[in-house]
Amino acid sequence: MTDARALLREAEVTLSGAGVESPAYDAAALLAHVLGVSRGALALAGSVEPGAQARFQALVARRAEREPLQHLTGSAAFRHVELAVGPGVFTPRMETELLAGWAIETARLVSGRAPVVVDLCTGSGAIALSVADELPGAEVHAVELDRDAFAWASRNLAGSGVDLREGDMADAFADLDGTVDVVVCNPPYIPLTAYDGVAPEARDHDPALALWSGEDGLDAIRVLERTAARLLRPGGAVGAEHADLQGEAAPGVFARAGRWSDVRDHEDLAGRPRYLTARLAR
Repeated sequence: MTDARALLREAEVTLSGAGVESPAYDAAALLAHVLGVSRGALALAGSVEPGAQARFQALVARRAEREPLQHLTGSAAFRHVELAVGPGVFTPRMETELLAGWAIETARLVSGRAPVVVDLCTGSGAIALSVADELPGAEVHAVELDRDAFAWASRNLAGSGVDLREGDMADAFADLDGTVDVVVCNPPYIPLTAYDGVAPEARDHDPALALWSGEDGLDAIRVLERTAARLLRPGGAVGAEHADLQGEAAPGVFARAGRWSDVRDHEDLAGRPRYLTARLAR
């Protein structure tokens, strides 16, 4: 049997050499997954029996090939919820938790009735599930176009009370037109010209529908602007994630439309432009 600390050191070297951004974290997460313990409990792991060692080393080899960590463990943490993820669905990122937090806090300001929140391009269901989890009284709706991603969202949102539908955000929820308080969306926003600069974890494993959005990366945001204007009640709010190089271009889509007020951009925890918000003019 091999000492857990030695296995972790060896895995960290392997992952670092493969260009993985957080080799120590990923090695620990994989070993904890194999052993069925928390990462914090690894300090007490001691020796690892041969079968578990072989499973761990196989997962490390796959991670070194830049297969997403969350695909290997089968789950992704997002705010206060845990999501099942794997091939066919976009892996939720920590940066998107800020957008979800904005949606929750904005919906919380609705008084006298249940807030109505729509999550467009829901993917795994991360934002919709977080809203339902943190605002139990909210009326939450979500839509996803990609069939494989829709299956993952169905699994994650089962029993949550979220109204999940399969379809295109462009014409989704016609029955809710003019009644929604908050529209939130993490749309595809990567320009087709940026293919070579995208991390292998996303480029090779996330669904194409969740990544690419025309030559300038703004095609989906243009659709979102029109859809949000249709869905929201006057004074309702929309929030959407975008690439860090779109801090002016993405809000500009809303500013130029002439029907939005309070168009703002917001930074992530690293100080990079990350998501826009706007209100439908009354």
